[in-house]
Amino acid sequence: MPRITANALDIHYERTGRGPRLLFISGTGGDLRVRPNMLDGPFARSFDLVAYDQRGLGQTEKPDRPYAMADYADDAAGLMDALGWEDALVIGVSFGGMVAQNLVVRHPQRVRRLVLACTSPGGDGGASYPFHEIGHLKGEARARHLLPINDTRLDEAWAAAHPERYAEAIAQSAADPFAGEPGREMGARRQIEARAGHDVWEALPAVRIPAMIAAGRFDAIAPAQSQLNLALALRGSVLRFFEGGHMFMLQDRTAVPAMIDFLLEDSSGPAS
Repeated sequence: MPRITANALDIHYERTGRGPRLLFISGTGGDLRVRPNMLDGPFARSFDLVAYDQRGLGQTEKPDRPYAMADYADDAAGLMDALGWEDALVIGVSFGGMVAQNLVVRHPQRVRRLVLACTSPGGDGGASYPFHEIGHLKGEARARHLLPINDTRLDEAWAAAHPERYAEAIAQSAADPFAGEPGREMGARRQIEARAGHDVWEALPAVRIPAMIAAGRFDAIAPAQSQLNLALALRGSVLRFFEGGHMFMLQDRTAVPAMIDFLLEDSSGPAS
Protein backbone atom coordinates (compact mmCIF):
# COMPACT_ATOMS: atom_id res chain seq x y z
CA MET A 1 0.00 0.00 0.00
CA PRO A 2 1.80 3.18 -1.16
CA ARG A 3 2.03 5.79 1.58
CA ILE A 4 4.16 8.88 1.85
CA THR A 5 4.70 11.61 4.43
CA ALA A 6 3.88 15.05 3.03
CA ASN A 7 3.10 18.30 4.84
CA ALA A 8 3.49 16.36 8.14
CA LEU A 9 0.66 14.04 7.04
CA ASP A 10 0.66 10.33 6.26
CA ILE A 11 -0.92 10.23 2.77
CA HIS A 12 -2.17 7.22 0.84
CA TYR A 13 -1.62 7.64 -2.90
CA GLU A 14 -1.62 5.52 -6.05
CA ARG A 15 0.34 5.96 -9.26
CA THR A 16 -0.14 4.48 -12.70
CA GLY A 17 0.52 5.16 -16.39
CA ARG A 18 3.27 6.86 -18.35
CA GLY A 19 3.57 10.30 -19.90
CA PRO A 20 3.48 13.87 -18.58
CA ARG A 21 2.98 14.11 -14.83
CA LEU A 22 -0.67 14.60 -13.84
CA LEU A 23 -1.97 15.11 -10.30
CA PHE A 24 -5.64 14.24 -9.87
CA ILE A 25 -7.43 15.83 -6.89
CA SER A 26 -10.72 14.18 -5.98
CA GLY A 27 -14.01 15.55 -4.74
CA THR A 28 -15.99 15.47 -1.49
CA GLY A 29 -15.61 12.16 0.31
CA GLY A 30 -13.16 10.79 -2.27
CA ASP A 31 -11.75 7.36 -1.38
CA LEU A 32 -9.42 5.43 -3.70
CA ARG A 33 -10.85 2.14 -2.45
CA VAL A 34 -14.04 2.89 -4.38
CA ARG A 35 -13.49 1.37 -7.81
CA PRO A 36 -13.54 1.95 -10.66
CA ASN A 37 -12.11 5.45 -10.40
CA MET A 38 -9.88 7.78 -12.44
CA LEU A 39 -6.93 5.42 -12.04
CA ASP A 40 -8.82 2.88 -14.15
CA GLY A 41 -9.78 5.22 -16.98
CA PRO A 42 -8.32 7.06 -19.97
CA PHE A 43 -6.10 9.40 -17.96
CA ALA A 44 -3.79 6.51 -17.07
CA ARG A 45 -3.26 5.80 -20.76
CA SER A 46 -1.93 9.30 -21.44
CA PHE A 47 -0.21 10.43 -18.24
CA ASP A 48 1.97 9.50 -15.31
CA LEU A 49 -1.07 9.75 -13.06
CA VAL A 50 -1.08 10.20 -9.29
CA ALA A 51 -4.26 10.27 -7.21
CA TYR A 52 -4.51 10.31 -3.43
CA ASP A 53 -6.90 10.25 -0.49
CA GLN A 54 -7.12 13.73 1.00
CA ARG A 55 -6.66 14.42 4.70
CA GLY A 56 -9.42 12.91 6.81
CA LEU A 57 -10.54 10.55 4.03
CA GLY A 58 -9.93 7.01 2.86
CA GLN A 59 -6.62 5.54 3.96
CA THR A 60 -4.89 8.87 4.58
CA GLU A 61 -4.26 10.12 8.12
CA LYS A 62 -7.24 11.72 9.85
CA PRO A 63 -6.04 14.30 12.38
CA ASP A 64 -8.89 15.43 14.61
CA ARG A 65 -8.51 19.19 14.36
CA PRO A 66 -10.01 21.89 12.13
CA TYR A 67 -8.93 21.76 8.49
CA ALA A 68 -8.55 24.75 6.18
CA MET A 69 -8.49 24.92 2.40
CA ALA A 70 -4.86 26.01 2.68
CA ASP A 71 -4.10 22.69 4.40
CA TYR A 72 -5.48 20.73 1.45
CA ALA A 73 -3.50 22.85 -1.01
CA ASP A 74 -0.30 22.43 0.99
CA ASP A 75 -0.94 18.68 1.21
CA ALA A 76 -1.00 18.54 -2.60
CA ALA A 77 2.20 20.58 -2.89
CA GLY A 78 3.83 18.46 -0.19
CA LEU A 79 2.87 15.27 -2.01
CA MET A 80 4.51 16.63 -5.16
CA ASP A 81 7.64 17.40 -3.13
CA ALA A 82 7.73 13.89 -1.70
CA LEU A 83 7.34 12.40 -5.18
CA GLY A 84 10.16 14.57 -6.52
CA TRP A 85 7.80 16.49 -8.81
CA GLU A 86 8.87 20.09 -9.32
CA ASP A 87 5.63 20.77 -11.18
CA ALA A 88 2.78 18.91 -12.86
CA LEU A 89 -0.42 19.16 -14.79
CA VAL A 90 -3.35 19.26 -12.37
CA ILE A 91 -7.02 18.31 -12.56
CA GLY A 92 -9.38 18.99 -9.67
CA VAL A 93 -12.96 17.75 -9.59
CA SER A 94 -15.68 19.38 -7.44
CA PHE A 95 -14.08 19.88 -3.99
CA GLY A 96 -10.84 18.85 -5.65
CA GLY A 97 -11.27 21.82 -7.97
CA MET A 98 -11.42 24.07 -4.93
CA VAL A 99 -8.21 22.49 -3.65
CA ALA A 100 -6.61 22.94 -7.09
CA GLN A 101 -7.54 26.63 -7.10
CA ASN A 102 -5.96 27.08 -3.67
CA LEU A 103 -2.92 25.13 -4.87
CA VAL A 104 -2.33 27.37 -7.88
CA VAL A 105 -2.87 30.50 -5.78
CA ARG A 106 -0.51 29.40 -2.98
CA HIS A 107 2.02 27.54 -5.14
CA PRO A 108 1.72 29.02 -8.64
CA GLN A 109 4.98 27.58 -9.98
CA ARG A 110 3.89 24.01 -9.26
CA VAL A 111 1.02 23.88 -11.78
CA ARG A 112 1.78 23.84 -15.51
CA ARG A 113 -1.77 23.50 -16.81
CA LEU A 114 -5.06 23.24 -14.94
CA VAL A 115 -8.45 21.59 -15.42
CA LEU A 116 -11.22 22.63 -13.03
CA ALA A 117 -14.27 20.37 -13.22
CA CYS A 118 -17.70 21.12 -11.68
CA THR A 119 -16.32 23.50 -9.06
CA SER A 120 -16.64 27.12 -7.92
CA PRO A 121 -14.36 29.98 -6.85
CA GLY A 122 -16.26 30.98 -3.72
CA GLY A 123 -16.78 34.50 -2.40
CA ASP A 124 -18.31 36.99 -4.80
CA GLY A 125 -17.55 34.58 -7.64
CA GLY A 126 -20.18 32.17 -6.37
CA ALA A 127 -20.10 29.14 -4.10
CA SER A 128 -20.99 25.55 -4.80
CA TYR A 129 -23.96 23.96 -3.05
CA PRO A 130 -23.70 24.45 0.78
CA PHE A 131 -23.21 20.87 1.98
CA HIS A 132 -22.49 22.23 5.46
CA GLU A 133 -26.18 23.12 5.75
CA ILE A 134 -27.44 19.56 5.24
CA GLY A 135 -25.24 17.69 7.72
CA HIS A 136 -28.38 16.46 9.47
CA LEU A 137 -29.41 14.45 6.40
CA LYS A 138 -28.05 10.92 6.29
CA GLY A 139 -28.33 7.88 4.05
CA GLU A 140 -31.33 7.71 1.74
CA ALA A 141 -32.77 11.02 2.99
CA ARG A 142 -29.59 12.78 1.92
CA ALA A 143 -29.52 10.92 -1.40
CA ARG A 144 -33.13 11.89 -2.17
CA HIS A 145 -32.40 15.53 -1.36
CA LEU A 146 -29.26 15.71 -3.50
CA LEU A 147 -30.31 13.72 -6.57
CA PRO A 148 -32.14 16.60 -8.35
CA ILE A 149 -29.35 18.98 -7.29
CA ASN A 150 -26.69 16.71 -8.75
CA ASP A 151 -28.66 16.65 -11.99
CA THR A 152 -31.62 18.99 -12.41
CA ARG A 153 -33.22 16.64 -14.95
CA LEU A 154 -33.78 14.06 -12.21
CA ASP A 155 -36.72 15.88 -10.64
CA GLU A 156 -39.95 14.54 -9.12
CA ALA A 157 -41.52 14.01 -12.53
CA TRP A 158 -38.54 11.96 -13.66
CA ALA A 159 -38.62 9.90 -10.44
CA ALA A 160 -42.33 9.17 -10.92
CA ALA A 161 -41.79 8.15 -14.54
CA HIS A 162 -38.75 5.95 -13.78
CA PRO A 163 -39.34 4.37 -10.34
CA GLU A 164 -36.83 1.54 -10.77
CA ARG A 165 -34.03 3.80 -11.99
CA TYR A 166 -34.85 6.26 -9.20
CA ALA A 167 -34.65 3.55 -6.54
CA GLU A 168 -31.35 2.33 -7.98
CA ALA A 169 -29.89 5.84 -8.01
CA ILE A 170 -30.90 6.45 -4.40
CA ALA A 171 -29.51 3.12 -3.20
CA GLN A 172 -26.23 3.67 -5.01
CA SER A 173 -25.82 7.20 -3.68
CA ALA A 174 -26.73 6.25 -0.10
CA ALA A 175 -24.36 3.26 0.07
CA ASP A 176 -21.19 3.66 2.15
CA PRO A 177 -19.10 0.48 2.27
CA PHE A 178 -16.72 2.02 4.79
CA ALA A 179 -19.25 3.47 7.24
CA GLY A 180 -18.23 3.08 10.85
CA GLU A 181 -14.48 3.15 10.25
CA PRO A 182 -12.55 5.05 12.97
CA GLY A 183 -12.32 8.73 12.09
CA ARG A 184 -14.43 8.46 8.94
CA GLU A 185 -17.35 10.62 10.07
CA MET A 186 -15.03 13.15 11.70
CA GLY A 187 -12.77 13.47 8.65
CA ALA A 188 -15.71 13.89 6.29
CA ARG A 189 -17.20 16.55 8.56
CA ARG A 190 -13.89 18.40 8.76
CA GLN A 191 -13.73 18.45 4.96
CA ILE A 192 -17.21 19.95 4.67
CA GLU A 193 -16.34 22.58 7.27
CA ALA A 194 -13.23 23.58 5.33
CA ARG A 195 -15.19 23.61 2.07
CA ALA A 196 -17.59 26.20 3.55
CA GLY A 197 -14.65 28.61 3.85
CA HIS A 198 -13.41 28.26 0.28
CA ASP A 199 -12.87 31.67 -1.35
CA VAL A 200 -10.10 32.45 -3.82
CA TRP A 201 -12.16 34.81 -5.97
CA GLU A 202 -10.01 37.90 -5.53
CA ALA A 203 -6.76 35.97 -6.04
CA LEU A 204 -7.69 34.20 -9.29
CA PRO A 205 -7.02 37.07 -11.74
CA ALA A 206 -3.31 36.84 -10.82
CA VAL A 207 -3.16 33.22 -12.03
CA ARG A 208 -1.27 33.06 -15.33
CA ILE A 209 -1.42 29.45 -16.49
CA PRO A 210 -3.59 27.77 -19.15
CA ALA A 211 -6.85 26.60 -17.57
CA MET A 212 -9.93 24.72 -18.68
CA ILE A 213 -13.24 25.04 -16.83
CA ALA A 214 -15.43 22.01 -17.46
CA ALA A 215 -19.01 21.70 -16.24
CA GLY A 216 -22.31 19.89 -16.66
CA ARG A 217 -25.24 21.76 -18.14
CA PHE A 218 -27.62 20.33 -15.54
CA ASP A 219 -25.42 20.66 -12.45
CA ALA A 220 -26.92 22.66 -9.58
CA ILE A 221 -24.08 21.83 -7.19
CA ALA A 222 -21.63 23.89 -9.26
CA PRO A 223 -23.99 26.42 -10.90
CA ALA A 224 -23.46 27.71 -14.43
CA GLN A 225 -22.90 31.28 -13.23
CA SER A 226 -19.97 30.14 -11.10
CA GLN A 227 -18.42 28.54 -14.18
CA LEU A 228 -18.81 31.76 -16.14
CA ASN A 229 -17.26 33.69 -13.28
CA LEU A 230 -14.30 31.29 -13.15
CA ALA A 231 -13.75 31.78 -16.87
CA LEU A 232 -13.79 35.55 -16.45
CA ALA A 233 -11.39 35.46 -13.51
CA LEU A 234 -8.92 33.08 -15.16
CA ARG A 235 -7.95 35.16 -18.16
CA GLY A 236 -7.57 33.22 -21.38
CA SER A 237 -9.17 30.11 -19.93
CA VAL A 238 -11.35 27.69 -21.90
CA LEU A 239 -14.94 27.08 -20.74
CA ARG A 240 -16.78 23.92 -21.84
CA PHE A 241 -20.24 22.74 -20.85
CA PHE A 242 -21.04 19.05 -21.28
CA GLU A 243 -24.26 17.04 -21.34
CA GLY A 244 -24.78 15.96 -17.76
CA GLY A 245 -25.05 17.04 -14.18
CA HIS A 246 -22.40 17.02 -11.46
CA MET A 247 -21.29 13.62 -12.78
CA PHE A 248 -20.93 14.85 -16.36
CA MET A 249 -17.52 13.18 -16.71
CA LEU A 250 -19.34 9.84 -16.59
CA GLN A 251 -22.44 11.00 -18.46
CA ASP A 252 -20.87 12.67 -21.50
CA ARG A 253 -18.31 10.52 -23.31
CA THR A 254 -16.72 13.59 -24.90
CA ALA A 255 -15.79 15.21 -21.57
CA VAL A 256 -12.71 13.23 -20.51
CA PRO A 257 -11.17 13.16 -24.03
CA ALA A 258 -11.60 16.95 -24.19
CA MET A 259 -9.78 17.33 -20.87
CA ILE A 260 -6.98 15.03 -22.02
CA ASP A 261 -6.59 16.96 -25.27
CA PHE A 262 -6.37 20.23 -23.35
CA LEU A 263 -3.76 18.89 -20.95
CA LEU A 264 -1.68 17.39 -23.75
CA GLU A 265 -1.47 20.78 -25.45
CA ASP A 266 1.35 21.36 -22.98
CA SER A 267 3.86 19.79 -25.38
CA SER A 268 6.77 20.87 -23.18
CA GLY A 269 5.28 19.20 -20.11
CA PRO A 270 7.42 17.03 -17.82
CA ALA A 271 7.76 13.36 -18.70
CA SER A 272 7.52 10.57 -16.15
